[in-house]
Amino acid sequence: MNTEKQVREILEDIEQAMRNDKLWHATPPEPEAFESKEPFSVDTMSADQWLQWVLIPRMYALLAAEAPLPSRFAITPYFEEAMPEAALLLNQLQRLDDLLNIED
Repeated sequence: MNTEKQVREILEDIEQAMRNDKLWHATPPEPEAFESKEPFSVDTMSADQWLQWVLIPRMYALLAAEAPLPSRFAITPYFEEAMPEAALLLNQLQRLDDLLNIED
């Protein structure tokens, strides 16, 4: 399976894990929340909001545009701190990290 298909599958698994853990939101944060300059928008969004409304859509946009995927990628450590109880979600995020964190 090519990398793009694997990324798409993992994104779907992340969404499912979030839904299973009741972390999937029906409405987005306020527009101002997206203007954050901080990593993971820590000053304006919860970790699960950032994942749902920023990372996942950006990754799907990269796939749709057939743009290069990130190659230095490690988001799991942040989520281990922010959401240590979300074991299934952390497992899926680690899969994404493992796939995209490519050493030069």
